[in-house]
Amino acid sequence: MGVSRGVALTGVSFCILCWAQAGPALAQAPEDPRVPELIQEVGELKAEVRALQDQLAKLTAGAAANAQAAAAAAPAKPAAAPTTPAPVVAQATPSGQAAPPAQAPPSTPPAKGGTSVAADLLKGMTINFLVDTYYEYNTDDPIGRVNRLRAYDVSSNSFSLNQADIVLESAPDVSDGKRWGLRLDLQFGQATSTLQGNPSNELRPEIYRNIFQAYGTYVIPVGTGLSVDFGKWASSLGLEGNYTKDQFNYSRSFWFNYLPFYHAGLRVKYQVNSVLGLNFWVTNGTDQTEAFNNYKDQMYGIVLTSTPHITWTINYYRGQEHPDVIYLQNPSSPPPNLPNQQGTFFEPILNPPTGMLNIVDTYATWEATRKLTLAAEGDFVEERLFTYSPPQHVTGGALYVSYQLTPTISLSARGEYMDDSDGLFSGVDQILKEITLTVGWRPEEGFLLMGEFRRDMSNKPYFYGDALGILLRDQPTIGFGAVWWFGQKQGAW
Repeated sequence: MGVSRGVALTGVSFCILCWAQAGPALAQAPEDPRVPELIQEVGELKAEVRALQDQLAKLTAGAAANAQAAAAAAPAKPAAAPTTPAPVVAQATPSGQAAPPAQAPPSTPPAKGGTSVAADLLKGMTINFLVDTYYEYNTDDPIGRVNRLRAYDVSSNSFSLNQADIVLESAPDVSDGKRWGLRLDLQFGQATSTLQGNPSNELRPEIYRNIFQAYGTYVIPVGTGLSVDFGKWASSLGLEGNYTKDQFNYSRSFWFNYLPFYHAGLRVKYQVNSVLGLNFWVTNGTDQTEAFNNYKDQMYGIVLTSTPHITWTINYYRGQEHPDVIYLQNPSSPPPNLPNQQGTFFEPILNPPTGMLNIVDTYATWEATRKLTLAAEGDFVEERLFTYSPPQHVTGGALYVSYQLTPTISLSARGEYMDDSDGLFSGVDQILKEITLTVGWRPEEGFLLMGEFRRDMSNKPYFYGDALGILLRDQPTIGFGAVWWFGQKQGAW
């Protein structure tokens, strides 16, 4: 606007000058009555031109001052916007004002990858379901249809629900920046009575009966990663586990039934290298969600993987499995002044036993070929009632062989020996043996049928027969199991 206005003023000045130069010539011309008027108008125009020139000079000076001020302020501003925004730290401008809001950093940095906290919590979560059923017939036709010394297949001539499970897991993934994890296994059916139903181990089994596993994990950034679990987890003493789909046979061995099913406490695992892994536990005890004495058991374990096809586990467990209180189950009239926990009364045991339990457990698996897998387990258990009591022992082990006949059909066998001469397992001085033959058919992932013949044997009459008070030396059973499962979890559960 100032530039156009200056051009206009310049044009007016040019016209006035032309009139001024023409003045003398007009004066020499013949006298004209309009000459005086013209001379007067020229004088007025000159005065007006001078006023306009003064105003133009003032405007030009103001524009120059503004340009200098703008040049002085230019270094405080970026010369050009970067093509890729860079992190900006909030600064004050030369005038003392805060930097523009667009350049201020967010108060809370966004989550990695832009994901929300809720999405990060669910990242890697799997939801899994399993239903395990069976029918079995005991040729001894025992009274009450009871199979003795069986862990899960406890009923004869009965369509049975072994277990129904819901498994929720969000495992750690250090490679993706996730160091924590959690797992929850909910279980229903006959198996819960075996796992949680023994009041000699669980003071209040009804509280935890349907929670088979519940623990959280954190991987501490030490070396290759120190994995720490806190809560309740399935015991890794013994080769066999809880979920039938991952076992060689449908029924479980004597040793699975005798060794601990689970522990509650703290466990630590460290993988030294590709060959050596170390385990350490501190627990309330064997099959104890709540502690029933002040002693904390420990387990020391080594896992050797010499080749991808051979794995050898060695465990040593030391504990004290004698309670120092007795819980009174639903007393009609509890004695006065007894302490209670959540309404359940208990009384202390005077001079409780403090003898120790020692378990040495080792097992190995060998994938001899793509189709043939061999496994072996050996166990030694020693327990004392009091520190000065003579020790009681259970020793033995089991051998396994499994052959993948076709992509969907497998053949498996197990032979087992247990010297229970002090009666720690069965309550009777006896030597137990068993042999199991199993055919598995897995037409597709998520469905498994298993047909099985098993014969349990003892050197003493021990197994139930068809008449009260008559015991037999063997227990043959024929049966089949059907297992369905579904979920995102890969591999063994």
